[in-house]
Amino acid sequence: MTLTIREARETDADAVSRICLLTAKGGQSADDLHDFKELPGLTYAVPYVKLPTTLGFVLVDDHNSSSDDDPGEVVGYVLASRNSREFDRYTAEHWWPALAEKYPPSLAKKPADKDFMEFFSNPHGKSDARVSYGAANMHINMLEPYQRQGWGSKLIGKMVEALRKEDADGGVTLGMDPRNLGVRAFYEKFGFESFEGGKFNELGLKFSKAKNLPI
Repeated sequence: MTLTIREARETDADAVSRICLLTAKGGQSADDLHDFKELPGLTYAVPYVKLPTTLGFVLVDDHNSSSDDDPGEVVGYVLASRNSREFDRYTAEHWWPALAEKYPPSLAKKPADKDFMEFFSNPHGKSDARVSYGAANMHINMLEPYQRQGWGSKLIGKMVEALRKEDADGGVTLGMDPRNLGVRAFYEKFGFESFEGGKFNELGLKFSKAKNLPI
């Protein structure tokens, strides 16, 4: 197994969408919850490799790569928007309307599909509490065979360093799946914390307080 981290590209859209689906149920596969299996990725992953104000890093397993033309398999990612309010404004105009037209809630037979489709029709941005704590927001996911090997820490380290270079006094927030709140301790070791007005499953990190991050 040969693993490397590189910057995310727009061509990674299908790969990050697949990872999002396979980790969307509290870290486990949500394949059984969806007839429209692309919906989690279209919400939480694909916009972050296609739209402005975003950046990301992907973990690549290139052990089967046979040439420079074979980029290897993307097996994990950390994706972020530098500015949540700008991201919300852009997606409200350029991203969610097209998805709302393509995926009307009347198409849904499964509750999870309906939830996403209703969101497309009536999207909501990040709360004032989150944006007040930190302008940036991030998502991280990794396929199960690659977890608990230190790569999640390295991905977060890459992202925090990149965001900190742009706004040293700023911060970043994230939301944890309520079905997987055990991951809280993982984030807290880097300095993530609850913040005023945040939900029970939201954490934030002030870049000036970051710790234990491999760069």
